[in-house]
Amino acid sequence: MKYRFNSIYKSSRCVLAACIAMPLFMLAQNGVVQQPKGSLALQKIAGAKPRNIIFILTDDHRYDALGFLKAQTFIQTPNLDKLAGGGAYLKNAFVTTSLCSPSRASILTGLYAHKHKVVDNNNPVGTDLVFYPQYLQQIGYQTAMIGKWHMGGDHDDPQRGFNYWVSFKGQGSYLPEANGLNVNGKHVAQKGYITDELTDYAIDFLKNRDKNKPFMLYLSHKGVHADFVPAARNKGMFKDYTFVAPLTMTPGSLTDAPMWLQNQRNSWHGVEFPYHSSLDIGEYYKRYAETLYSVDESVGRVLDELKQEGLLNSTLIVYMGDNGFQFGEHGLIDKRTAYEASMRVPMLAYCPDLIKPGTVVDNVVANIDVAETLLDAAGLKAPSYMDGVSFLPLLQGKQTNWRRGLLYEYYWERNYPQTPTIHALRGDRYKYIHYTGIWDTDELYDLQNDPQEAKNLIRDPAYKEVVKQMNKDMFDELKKRDGMYVPLYPDNGEPNNLRNKSGSKVAEFPDYLLR
Repeated sequence: MKYRFNSIYKSSRCVLAACIAMPLFMLAQNGVVQQPKGSLALQKIAGAKPRNIIFILTDDHRYDALGFLKAQTFIQTPNLDKLAGGGAYLKNAFVTTSLCSPSRASILTGLYAHKHKVVDNNNPVGTDLVFYPQYLQQIGYQTAMIGKWHMGGDHDDPQRGFNYWVSFKGQGSYLPEANGLNVNGKHVAQKGYITDELTDYAIDFLKNRDKNKPFMLYLSHKGVHADFVPAARNKGMFKDYTFVAPLTMTPGSLTDAPMWLQNQRNSWHGVEFPYHSSLDIGEYYKRYAETLYSVDESVGRVLDELKQEGLLNSTLIVYMGDNGFQFGEHGLIDKRTAYEASMRVPMLAYCPDLIKPGTVVDNVVANIDVAETLLDAAGLKAPSYMDGVSFLPLLQGKQTNWRRGLLYEYYWERNYPQTPTIHALRGDRYKYIHYTGIWDTDELYDLQNDPQEAKNLIRDPAYKEVVKQMNKDMFDELKKRDGMYVPLYPDNGEPNNLRNKSGSKVAEFPDYLLR
């Protein structure tokens, strides 16, 4: 079932949007389909050739931190640039929750966070969930998980769906430590810089696998998670470069901004009191770039290994970040919010046998689409309960009836109480952001005319019909996806809720609320 925008958004001043004929969402089915019980067998796609697959996930890699985009002069990613130039750049890739564990669970399950219920970084993934590599195992794939798992609790135990396992507890460590890694259930010392060592394990898996079976390698880097620690060889390589601050980092640059956002400037996740310190955001970003450089080197090593084995042209490689990261946008650092720098991520795909060099995908794709895409590449029809859609046809340049927007959700955390519960609808042109549990304003942005999201249009009479329609569409989608509730868990950890006494004062209520 599909639903459509039928309204023509008009005002006395301008025509805001024409009648939209294409669906806002691709709906796989009516209602909610429960997880399958028992069999993991999926229908095979007739005539499909199962591909070897490498999925590379980085932590906190923001969407424009790619060398070829030239967002900052100190962002250099030569190997990722090669992937984009020789394959596909998915320029409108997003996550449906901008937080490590929820995003990772959505990647593995193809489900929104309210369905898989991993809504924060503290609670474990449920035992009833099915991960896409379990389906691949059923048809003979060798599967490997190497790197950061980080879904609930402080554990590193091997998880279902993987024949080969290398991971670590929690966030792990950039630098060597005793008993730092769990290799197939056995704890061993971490001997080197984490990005390099994970790459060593990945290449070892590629070299020593059963060459008669297809494989799926899930390489999940710790980099570039804060606190950023570059490899010794890359430390200081960008120290003499200049950081260009985003427009919205400047106080007073936002129009009709919510009070919670104004107050977050002076908080754990704000530029005035970042992590309750005097951290310099520009220097912090350069250290991030130096840490990212080793991830790019890792990608180069994996490509070299595939080339040596004669698999570079036939293997599908997908690269993405698990969420974005703000370096001053809206006066913030970190992620969680529904702003572009938070929910948007880099995504690249490479497979010369399937993808033409220089392909650019404009469609809105997301982390919930990854599982279906990789199953598609393996020649399997994805189960109907998944919330995503395979973007493999987009990579091949095929015409398809694609979504026009994406649902976003984030649930308030006691540990980081600065950011409220958020639901948002990110369309091709407009973004509608809706908050729960706070006395404040919602937001609407015209992404075409205001890509920095600096002017909140929520109270502009000319956009009244846009707000009304997007609010309806957002709740329609939540209803169809069984998302009309806020998950609640017991307190876990202490709140990082301090403010700098000499920083910005508490935001005043806006004039339109005063009588």
